[in-house]
Amino acid sequence: MQQSVVADADRLIALSHDLYDHPEVAWEEIRSSARVAEALSDSGFEITPAVAGLETAFTATVGSGELTLGICAEYDALPGLGHACGHNLISAMAVGAATALAPLVDELGIRLVVFGTPAEEGGGGKIEMLERGVFDGVHAAAMVHPGPADVARARPFAVSHSRIDYHGKSAHAAAFPERGVNAADAFTIAQVAIGLLRQQLPHSVRVHGMMTRGGEAPNSIPEHTEGRWYVRAETLAELAQVEPRVMRCFEAGALATGAELVVTPESKPYAEFRTDEDLLCRYEANATALGREFGDSPDNTMSRASTDMGNVSQVIAAIHPYIGIDSLPAVNHQPAFAAATLTAAAEKAMLDGAAALAATLADAARTDTIRRRLLDASD
Repeated sequence: MQQSVVADADRLIALSHDLYDHPEVAWEEIRSSARVAEALSDSGFEITPAVAGLETAFTATVGSGELTLGICAEYDALPGLGHACGHNLISAMAVGAATALAPLVDELGIRLVVFGTPAEEGGGGKIEMLERGVFDGVHAAAMVHPGPADVARARPFAVSHSRIDYHGKSAHAAAFPERGVNAADAFTIAQVAIGLLRQQLPHSVRVHGMMTRGGEAPNSIPEHTEGRWYVRAETLAELAQVEPRVMRCFEAGALATGAELVVTPESKPYAEFRTDEDLLCRYEANATALGREFGDSPDNTMSRASTDMGNVSQVIAAIHPYIGIDSLPAVNHQPAFAAATLTAAAEKAMLDGAAALAATLADAARTDTIRRRLLDASD
């Protein structure tokens, strides 16, 4: 696999750089999804665009074996930060792994599907694809995500994403303040309440967000404020317990000020990850054979980041390992991490990740116990 991926290195690096140069945010990845699909089409894959009615989702398929294996590609960027989570590398690894496996599909007895999945950075593209049947009939799915260090096991939090709106009433802040209803004060009260609530929350819970609109003018009582807020927990079950407590903090802001509160989910909740141990063992062995090193480190915490791949893992066998791009001190969601995805170290990591991913799926097809278990699970 490594030789095949290395032979394709120039094309894969060019793809990664091209996505980096043209970042597109969730649900707007028109060019990016087309670019990744084109790279797979050039390798003989049959492309189905806009699957399940999602304009920037696609599938790319080759082979007709009884075992269906999937590779997930992500390509959405972060608002204002570009590819600071390295999704340009994820797409390149997906294309590299798929292209290396494509000539072997008949020998392996597999049907190989690459899923172009939009809106991972809030929006839950994989969840929408999963619920609309795009993953039906798939026996296992995998992807590799860049981070500061190599981590085999994904341990993401479950997470909910909410848009928060307060609607008040404007008035001149000096002449008629008593006639206004201050939507910015509502946000302040909510954030103070959340800060106090944190003392009573489990260590596994994270609550964070930001105000995206705070008002219009300093001499006008803010009539409308907006924000985006995430609540994370160890599992969906724990999330269901703690999220109402956080929402009551937002309700407190409305109650105290008289503003109207509107909470709009930005996606369905992301689930925790369920790792397939056989696939993970094969990936770690294949990556180690390429010289990758796994170990405990304070820099391994990217494995705790939430992902909609968790929802996929609840339904079919899946892995989501992380591959280090030697970015430190830069870490994911920093501008410097985006820049680090263009370095020689990141390019090597991308090639290693593609080769290890391809070898892992080939192992799954060739190992009778794994193959039979995956097939039996769908019966």
